[in-house]
Amino acid sequence: MLQPSIAHTDALVAAARMGDRPAFAELVRLHRPRVFALALHLTGNSADADDITQDVFIKALRRIADFEGRSALFTWLYRITLHRALNFRRDTKRRERTINLNDDRVVFAVAVDAQSNPRLALELKEAYAVLVHALDSLSPVLRSTVTLVALQGLSHKEAAVVLETNEGTVAWRIHAARDQIRKHIERLTKDPTPLPVPARRAHAADDLRGILAALGGGAPVPEAL
Repeated sequence: MLQPSIAHTDALVAAARMGDRPAFAELVRLHRPRVFALALHLTGNSADADDITQDVFIKALRRIADFEGRSALFTWLYRITLHRALNFRRDTKRRERTINLNDDRVVFAVAVDAQSNPRLALELKEAYAVLVHALDSLSPVLRSTVTLVALQGLSHKEAAVVLETNEGTVAWRIHAARDQIRKHIERLTKDPTPLPVPARRAHAADDLRGILAALGGGAPVPEAL
């Protein structure tokens, strides 16, 4: 998906800050897919992600006059989304203890990567469900960092702005998350109580970027969004 140019976004923001509702509606149209994708990666449920996305833009509308442009608009929206999604998970205590093959993140990714091959779809569904379970086992700080960098494609510098930290901290968090995900998958492989995990999949945890790119990079965003 092509991202709007900085100049175009800045012009829309300037108009929206002056109360131009059509300009704000255009900002929503341009940025909603990215906000929804981030909310989906953090919640695992498209209905919840849609609710969070609506809340984010309602909050953004109320605060757009205070947006000073010291960072890119999408980083501002991402920060609002992170806070809303993490608060949602805390409030509802939605951390899964078992592997969910029907997690919306898994369903979206398999729909793209299986290429209408039922056998491949089953293998991918099991593997991706394990990876999502491992991702959700991370602390909110690590999960947010991994989601921004590995799934949303932000640079360490961009992620640092959203997370209000520095690039070195982002790099350390990615390293820590990679180690925790690998250990989580190894535990599931050795003691597959929630779901048998094919041993041949365990090596995938060696490359966090490869895992999460495969998991989330191709997940489609419905046209209606």
